[in-house]
Amino acid sequence: MSTTTATGGSVEVSQSGAIATLTLSNPGRRNTMTEAMWLALEPACTELADDGSVRAVVVRGAGTDFSAGADISDLRAILRDEESGRHDGGAVAAGEAALAGLHKPTIAAVEGYCLGGAWQIAAACDIRLASSDATFGITPAKIGIVYPTAGIERLVRIAGPATAKYLLFSGDFVDAEQARVLGLVQAVHPAEDFWDEVDAFAQRLAARSQLSIQAMKDIVDTIDSAGGGADCGVELAQANEHWQQLMATSGDAEAGVGAFLAKRAPEFSWNGGRDTQRRAGAGGPIT
Repeated sequence: MSTTTATGGSVEVSQSGAIATLTLSNPGRRNTMTEAMWLALEPACTELADDGSVRAVVVRGAGTDFSAGADISDLRAILRDEESGRHDGGAVAAGEAALAGLHKPTIAAVEGYCLGGAWQIAAACDIRLASSDATFGITPAKIGIVYPTAGIERLVRIAGPATAKYLLFSGDFVDAEQARVLGLVQAVHPAEDFWDEVDAFAQRLAARSQLSIQAMKDIVDTIDSAGGGADCGVELAQANEHWQQLMATSGDAEAGVGAFLAKRAPEFSWNGGRDTQRRAGAGGPIT
C-alpha cells in the first residue's frame, strides 16, 4: 500500500486479503522511532480507516523486534508540544492518538523488544499478542524524563495504578509471561508459532461482523474513558442509539442469524467508514 520514509526509518502499510499490516522499520536500530516515523502514524491510520477492504490491522516491527522506543537522539523534538512548549507528548501523543482512534480492530504483535515509547504504540491497539521471546520495559526513569501523560493514563487503565508505578518507577524489563500476568498482553505464544497464531487470530477478527466489532469497540472505549457516573450513562445511551440504528440497516444481523439457522459460516459485508462512526477519534467529539 504505502511507505512513509523517515531518516533512518519508515512506517510501512501493506495488505494481504482483509488484513493490513502496519510495520515500524528502522533497520539496525531495533526499529527506534524518529520524529518523522511518529508523525507518519497519523496518515497511515487515515489510509487504513478509509480503505473499505481492510477489516483488521496488525501492528508489528520489522525483523525480530517490535521497537526499542523513541529515538533518544531525537527525543526533545519528538516530545515537544508546539502549542504548550512542554515536552509532554508531541509527535508521540499524536501517533498514539491516531492509532487508538482507528475504528477498525487493531492487534499489536510483539516480538523481541517493546521498550519506552513503543509501549504507547502497543497500548493504543485493542489487543496485544506477545511472542514468548518478547521483552517489555517502560524506561523514562532511566533517562530522567517524565513519560507522556497520555501514555501514563493508558497504562493505568490497562494495568492499574500499582503495576503502572512498578513499571514506571523501576524501568525494569519484564518478559512475555510476566507481561501477561501484569495485564499488559492478552496472550503469549511460542516464538516458533507466533506469526501463524497472529495471522489466525487476525483472520478470525476479519471474518466476524465488523458492525459488531466497531460498535463494541466504541462502547468499551466509552466506558473506559468516561469512568462511570452520569456522563458515562449519557454517552452509553448515545452509543446504544447510534449502533442500534446501524444494526437495523447494515444487514449483518440478518446475515449472521440466517447463517446460524442454516448451519453455515456467515458472510458479513458491512465495513462502515469513518462517516458511520459516532466519534471523530479516540477521545474525540461525539458526532
